[in-house]
Amino acid sequence: MTCAITISPAYSIPPIRTTFFFLEQVVHEIREPEFQPSQRAQQAAGQPIAALMDQALSRPDLISLAAGFVDQVSLPVEPTRTAVDALMSDQSSALAALQYGPSNGDRQLRAMLIERLEQTDFGGQPRMISPDQMLITPGSNQLLYLIGDTILDPGDIVLCAAPTYFVFLSILKNLGARAIGIDSDGEGMIPDALLEVLRELQKSGDIKRVKAIYLTPYFDNPRGVTMPLHRREAIITIAKEWSRERPLYVLADNAYRELRYDCEDIPSLLALDDNQQTVVEIGTFSKSFSPGLRVGWGILPPALLQPVQSQKGNLDFGSPYFSQRIMAKILELQLYDRHIATIRECYQTKRNAMCAALEDAFQDVSEIRWQRPHGGLYIWIELPEYLAAGPDGRLLETTLDEGTFYVPGEYCFPSEGTSPRKNTLRLSFGVQPPEQLHQGVIALRRALDKCM
Repeated sequence: MTCAITISPAYSIPPIRTTFFFLEQVVHEIREPEFQPSQRAQQAAGQPIAALMDQALSRPDLISLAAGFVDQVSLPVEPTRTAVDALMSDQSSALAALQYGPSNGDRQLRAMLIERLEQTDFGGQPRMISPDQMLITPGSNQLLYLIGDTILDPGDIVLCAAPTYFVFLSILKNLGARAIGIDSDGEGMIPDALLEVLRELQKSGDIKRVKAIYLTPYFDNPRGVTMPLHRREAIITIAKEWSRERPLYVLADNAYRELRYDCEDIPSLLALDDNQQTVVEIGTFSKSFSPGLRVGWGILPPALLQPVQSQKGNLDFGSPYFSQRIMAKILELQLYDRHIATIRECYQTKRNAMCAALEDAFQDVSEIRWQRPHGGLYIWIELPEYLAAGPDGRLLETTLDEGTFYVPGEYCFPSEGTSPRKNTLRLSFGVQPPEQLHQGVIALRRALDKCM
């Protein structure tokens, strides 16, 4: 049987190539896969630091009292130039500095850092701390992440002061860990409150998931408070007592130790750890010398050292060696302590300027409380309880309109434990010159007047 098809003259058959292209496009659109980030990548999204950076960069006219950056003018250009010239003047040392280095870091630098620790914490007496216990990282944040990735499974717990360093809270969120806030006061984490939470976790059956206590014992971020010796001893004792079936590590983040203005130094937590099995001592040159060089370090208990080092080896084969050799040369030429003296004077002047501005601006408002720090870069402000300073509150938007901004205090509270204080904020005096600090505080007062 023959079937005839009649095609209207008005109808035009598409060319074969066009038809195939159309079909291919349809199939392509139907089959286009949708990218799904990993669970870890999804947990990394929406961190407060990104939003704060976006605000700062989109409004260059703002007087930022938020950024925890260091002073631009006092960055060590001349000491660094001297160290680089000395390093590169010898062909052999120059070639070595430009090559890959040891995965755990430059041995000379590690040995000098151990020697400094012996001078500050052990009266110059040699201790059984080997440079092999130290790991060099590009800044201290990588070390915090590596330690977390090594000791924490999803759902594990880290106990933090409330408030605490909010970037570390973001690290824990990224790792799928739980951060539980412990009550703190003007001397840092309260040991009795720590004990109470540990007992509650024991009753709930979660105690096996508690892996670490995180502290910033010197001029902490965000409050600027320093933990006294008796509290350090108490917390180490508690950590050792609760290290029953597995270690309960104390992560001591000492980023601000060198930024001390008008108080005596206090021995580190490592100096109080008699068998060096509990405390992880973490340091960095980012605040005390240069964040651009990105050199941090940690002294780890033996059981933790190798697993963390293996994680790091998979990540980068070792930290940038050129930066390490520069820092070793800076220490060798005794340029570091001279720079410390310079920036202490610089930041003390700024601290005094911000405190004077706050006293001036808020002398008639008894409901606003703050504490003068003896070091570090931050001042913590407590507002009346009815006044929300968070990202969704009217105050932050009004402050931006007035030409300045701050870090909302609620960012600094763990998601569990002590309830976030939404009436708090963190100010930084690290970046702005004294006259701008004064103007920023005046702008903050104008914003508060509109919201109170």
